[in-house]
Amino acid sequence: MWLQFLESVPSDFIKFFLVLLFSLLFGLEQQRRHLLAQGGHFGSSRTFALIGILGFVLYVISPKGDYIPFLYGGLVVAAFFLISYWWKIKNTGGYGLSSILVGLITYCITPMVYNLPAWLTLLIVIGVLMVTEIKEKLYSLTAKLHQDEFISLAKFLAISGVILPLLPHEPISQYINISPYKFWLTVVVVSGISYTSYLVKKFIFPSAGPLLTGVLGGLYSSTATTVILARKSKETVSTYQYSAAVIVATAMMYLRILILAFIFNKQIALYLLIPFAICMVAALGFSFFFYRKGKNEKVERNSTLDENSTANPLEFKTAIFFSVLFIAFTLITHYVKMQFGAVGISLMSFIVGLTDIDPFILSIFEGKWEISPAVLAIATLNAIASNNCMKFFYALSLGDKAMKKNLIIGFGVLVVIGLISTAVLSCV
Repeated sequence: MWLQFLESVPSDFIKFFLVLLFSLLFGLEQQRRHLLAQGGHFGSSRTFALIGILGFVLYVISPKGDYIPFLYGGLVVAAFFLISYWWKIKNTGGYGLSSILVGLITYCITPMVYNLPAWLTLLIVIGVLMVTEIKEKLYSLTAKLHQDEFISLAKFLAISGVILPLLPHEPISQYINISPYKFWLTVVVVSGISYTSYLVKKFIFPSAGPLLTGVLGGLYSSTATTVILARKSKETVSTYQYSAAVIVATAMMYLRILILAFIFNKQIALYLLIPFAICMVAALGFSFFFYRKGKNEKVERNSTLDENSTANPLEFKTAIFFSVLFIAFTLITHYVKMQFGAVGISLMSFIVGLTDIDPFILSIFEGKWEISPAVLAIATLNAIASNNCMKFFYALSLGDKAMKKNLIIGFGVLVVIGLISTAVLSCV
């Protein structure tokens, strides 16, 4: 019954209702925003609703394919806006154009309703409402922006939206079985994860405590985060909270690497899924336990990563350094594989874990090796276990000695789980 009723409703009626609704929403938003203003804004909610209705009438009565009445009506409305703007400048000294621009968009609602998909028209309406309501937040965001923020954004857009699509998909050579496209995609993905973590840390949680610092920093670099948190632990008596932060940073490392595995090599990712899930659950469990135990400890709320630890990961030198490491590890891994086979790669992974493991792991994920995915997954686990040992050494030597017991338990369990997982995969 209701479907038959809706089908009988003329489409022009529905479109008129939408135009009136959207126009009234714009008017209500403008009237609310200027409720305390003494003047200088154009009209009230009724004015915007009538502008929308005027646009609808002139658009509908215009001959098909010839919208001269609608265009002339737009010129008349624009003339009134111009008079209002002149009066505003003369009497208030204000130069804001937002109300006038919203009024012009209101007049254009009808052609949008008639010619654009419903989702796009609704998206435009939502965009107008959101942009006009976040004026103060935009001012606050502007105050936080560093002079190089837009340069950093431009760099990320350039490497992801300009350079990446232009690169060839053919392998570089028979010895480096990686195409320039996949190589640069690696840089884009890693930089994207780091850049997102950087933006969240700086603009959403600028005063994060140790635990949140560990979460966000772990997505960027768990090793760097461990070093910074270990140093900060000497400045307070919050040993349990800093222990929790160090462990949770390593948990985020497992998440980051698992995401990269699913992006570049799903077969290896499936082998790593269960071991990584167990390690993440264990790390998060220890972190939660330490956090609850140290909840009553005194902690400085400004205990966050310093500027160097949250430095923009898209700096040119950083990208070049990562690229060189990636190619170097690809060549070394290829040589070790040719000379010593799978055993050589497994042993090499322990040594690589003492440095930055991301380039090596990504070379494992992206390379086309004549080795089973299980063996490559074992090499990944070995590198991570070795890297966890190195982070434990950093935290123990740089941090408060009171964290020793917590760190031994946390990292010890993670290393044991990694070795057991390696043994299990070796039997597959």
